[in-house]
Amino acid sequence: MNRFLLPLGLFALLAVVLAIGIRHSPDKGLIASPLLGRPAPQFTLPNLTDPAHVVRSVDLKGRWYLLNVWGTWCVECRAEHDMLLTVHRSGRVPLIGLDWKDDDAQALAWLAQLGNPYDTIAVDRSGRAAIDWGVYGAPETFLVDPQGIIVYKHIGALSDEIWTREILPRLPPPAATAKS
Repeated sequence: MNRFLLPLGLFALLAVVLAIGIRHSPDKGLIASPLLGRPAPQFTLPNLTDPAHVVRSVDLKGRWYLLNVWGTWCVECRAEHDMLLTVHRSGRVPLIGLDWKDDDAQALAWLAQLGNPYDTIAVDRSGRAAIDWGVYGAPETFLVDPQGIIVYKHIGALSDEIWTREILPRLPPPAATAKS
């Protein structure tokens, strides 16, 4: 019986030390993207709302924009939709949608029912563009600067807190946003 006490005690001590370390970690719950500080991946994809045209990433360069990865099959995407409408109404930054592995008719019906917060929507039926962007799952939102560099990535539903605390401070003042 005594021969098990020492290993059991060491295991318990190790578990306590690890638990304290995890609890006090400043990066708890943060998944760093290897794309931060790097050029945004290039793409040319169909346009959901204007099938006669395509959405090209090169056309987005020269201005700030948010790329929001979403799908009608995504429960959290519905939860964040009102916040995306708020972001759109603010006029602070163009919102580009990346409709990921979705049905076009369902996506159009979703937007008709809930409102369309996007300036334009690229359709990623195969999921290849999302892979290039390092998407783990929807929703994910990327802030890209006028040079085409990814400066911020948020995994999960966009909230007022994330918009106010993480995205707005990275954007230039409103007058400068219109010029960028």
